[in-house]
Amino acid sequence: MRIMTWNVNSVKVRAERLAGVLERHEPDVLCLQELKTPELPAEMLADLKDRGYHAAVHGQKTYNGVAILSKAEPQDVLVGFEGIGFDADGGDDPHARLIGAVVYGVRIYSGYFPNGGEVGSEKFVYKLAWMRRLRELLDARHSADEPLIVAGDVNVAPFDGDVAKPDRWNESTHCVPEAREGLQHVEAFGLADVFYQKHQEGGVYSWWDYRQLAFPKGDGLRIDIIYATKDLAATCSDARVDRDERKGKQPSDHAPVIADFDWPAS
Repeated sequence: MRIMTWNVNSVKVRAERLAGVLERHEPDVLCLQELKTPELPAEMLADLKDRGYHAAVHGQKTYNGVAILSKAEPQDVLVGFEGIGFDADGGDDPHARLIGAVVYGVRIYSGYFPNGGEVGSEKFVYKLAWMRRLRELLDARHSADEPLIVAGDVNVAPFDGDVAKPDRWNESTHCVPEAREGLQHVEAFGLADVFYQKHQEGGVYSWWDYRQLAFPKGDGLRIDIIYATKDLAATCSDARVDRDERKGKQPSDHAPVIADFDWPAS
């Protein structure tokens, strides 16, 4: 079973690249983030169908938006914090940042964690609250003993080894201790970072800012992660980043992350 996660930074702009990624990697499941559209265009849905993919989408105009593309039809689709609510009054998150479905007997979530803006801002408070609520969702709905994946743009670099230039980023919302502790709290549900399992030495990145020639200068961060519950993570045979997808004309600022599992995709 091949799982991928990719922040496309506008699925309409990246339509041709999306088709290329599907053709080149043939994932069983592709988790997408930052669609920036309420729904996938009709021509894209038709192309996905021709390629043998189904789509579960939780979109939003202009901002955010997440999806799960899969060769098997997604079952038991859940959007946002459905069933438990996001705030104290039981209301849902106003931003389309989370979708879940069961595929191949595995519960899979595609998540677009908040960026957080500036440390100490309302957006940063929301970022920390969002991660706390995600952990509460996992505790309420799931067990660490079941096959489960949380994949997406987590907007946190877990370790200094996931940051090419720590001195530049250590005060950012991606790296401050509060953000890392928030992500660790999610992971402590019983999740393993399958990419880290294969690359504990660090130095492999998934995001490069469009500004200041960050990609050619190697100024990257690893903020796109595939988490799996421990028994499923133990079957991960390979994990990598498709750096080539960050090159060329009109790339996303993120590169896809790929993980292969010795798990029956049927």
